[in-house]
Parts: sequence; structure tokens; C-alpha cells
Amino acid sequence: MASGGDSGAGAADSEKLAVLVAARNEADVIGDTLESLRLAFPGASFWVADDASGDGTGDIAMAAGAQLVRRGRSHGKGGNMTACAEAMLSAAEDPDTVLLCDADLGSSAGQLGRLVEAVESDECDLAVATFAKRVGGGFGIALRFSGWVIRKRCGATPAAPISGQRAMGIEVLRAVLPFAPNYGMETGMTIDAVRAGYRLREYELELAHRATGRTIGGFIHRFRQLVDFARVYITRR
Repeated sequence: MASGGDSGAGAADSEKLAVLVAARNEADVIGDTLESLRLAFPGASFWVADDASGDGTGDIAMAAGAQLVRRGRSHGKGGNMTACAEAMLSAAEDPDTVLLCDADLGSSAGQLGRLVEAVESDECDLAVATFAKRVGGGFGIALRFSGWVIRKRCGATPAAPISGQRAMGIEVLRAVLPFAPNYGMETGMTIDAVRAGYRLREYELELAHRATGRTIGGFIHRFRQLVDFARVYITRR
């Protein structure tokens, strides 16, 4: 597995690109994220997986022209993004490339063009962003555990095992669906893709996002991540 340090924006053919955005209570930033993505990929289709937000996130996404996939109660990130991907695939769209990202990137989302370029130029089959600057976070326990699960189950050693910013060819997306439940989505996706023989590569990008921090809520969030990573380890024996 190689690592790349280049960054950039734009795609070779954004008309053949579908962008799927994971969101939950991101009303304050999703508009900026979608605007930045549209500037980077003017011909792409945009889909937002709104995991039962209560702050108007879905309304802002629709006002920005995105297709919205939302259910009445939370199904977790993996479940909601699976529903979003399946809705996109059943909507008579036939993208060559799919970009997955989180809604809290704001204006930095345009940097994800480098991932799309990597897949379209056949540098790799699954391109994953690493953050050039780490903001907030805990003690790295959840991150290391996810990396351990991936290493044990498929032999890969990614630097950013739980990064939600990923580009892939449509055949890769079909191979890794359904995503693992909840926060296990990215860990399971990496294992499934590598086991299927697809090439993984990471790219360091200047991205910004909302950090959980060392608060009670942050530690609860990371405990839930650990539980979901453990489930991935068990289900992918």
C-alpha cells in the first residue's frame, strides 16, 4: 500500500461521479460543504444520507440541490449510508466513480478532488484521505484498535483506518455493500475491499472537520466506536 502527499481539486469527468455525504445534525456547515463540493465537481450528482437530524440539516441539503435519503429514526452511519448508496444505485444513475465524505468538512471539501483523480487515473481502486493536521480527538485508542482489526483481518496497515473521505470505482462500491453498521463502516469497508483484491492508497490532504475532543460526549462517542470495531472483527473472521 502506498501513500501520497499531493492534493488538488477537480475530477477528470465529474458527470460520471456520484458524491454521497454522511450527515447528522450538521446544519451549520453542510451548506458550505456542498457548495465546496459543487465547485470541485460541477457535473456530479449529490446525495445526502441524513441520519435523523433534528436541526434542519436535510432541508439545507435539499435547498442546495442534493438528493436526500432520510428515515424517521437513526440507523447509524453505516446503515444510513448503505441506504443512500442503494438509493443512488437504483435511481437509473450509472457513475464510474463514487466519492464518500462527511458533512462537516466545510470549505475544505474541495480538496477531495485528489481522491477522485487517483481512482480515475488508475493509481488505486480505493483512495482514502488522511488529515494533514489533527484537530482535537482523544488518546488514539479507537484509531489504533481499528487499525489492529484491519491488520488482523486483511493484512493492510492504513494510517487513517476510520477516515470517512473515500473515493472508489463503482465496482468497488458494489463489492463493499452493505456497509458495516454504525461506526464500523470504514473499518469493514477497508477489510472487504482489500480481501476482494482492490488496491488501497492514502493521500494526505488539507482537510478540516469537527473534532469530538476530550469531553464526556467525546469519550462516549469513542467507546461506541470501539464496540462497533469489535463487531467488525467478529463478523469478518
